[in-house]
Parts: sequence; C-alpha cells; structure tokens
Amino acid sequence: MLGKTFKGLTDAMLTWQTDRLLALATDRGGSVVAVRPELVVEIALDGVQTSPHYPSGLTLRFARVVRYREDKPAEEADTVETVGALLPAAAGGGPAPSAAG
Repeated sequence: MLGKTFKGLTDAMLTWQTDRLLALATDRGGSVVAVRPELVVEIALDGVQTSPHYPSGLTLRFARVVRYREDKPAEEADTVETVGALLPAAAGGGPAPSAAG
C-alpha cells in the first residue's frame, strides 16, 4: 500500500469501482475486502515521499485518480520498486521526477 485517495473520482466512477471490486472479491472479512489483482488504475501524483504509515515505506503526494485502465493487464502495472525510483535523490531514491514526467 502506497496511500489512499478518492480525489478525482466521480459518483459514476465510484459506483463502477465498487461493483467491479466486489466482483473481484476473494475475502470480505470485516471492513477489508481482499480482491484478485486484476484491475489497474492510473494515478496522477505530484511526487513520492517516504512514510512510516504504509508497509511499503512510501506514499504518493497529492494523488488523484485519473482513470481505470481496462486495456492494461495487471502484469504491466508499476510496482513498489518502480514507484520508489521516483523518490528524490536526497531521500535515497533515484533521480527526482522531471516537471514533464
């Protein structure tokens, strides 16, 4: 987990997302729903920073949902490692993301 965001979601997207995630559910214990990793979401962000609050040790700055990528298989989604490479060099990651990136 890299963080949480609902920014950018319209009511229609939220309804679709809920239906889609429930269809992918493998376990519905309590307030947590485990799902098969098949749905790819495109997230815009202003940067990545370290965080003690998430198991990955990273969080996304000013994250917002752009769209769901039904055209993209989960195997092509970014990993925690590729997101970690966006950390500014001073924080121990790779090069800082460019303004155009």
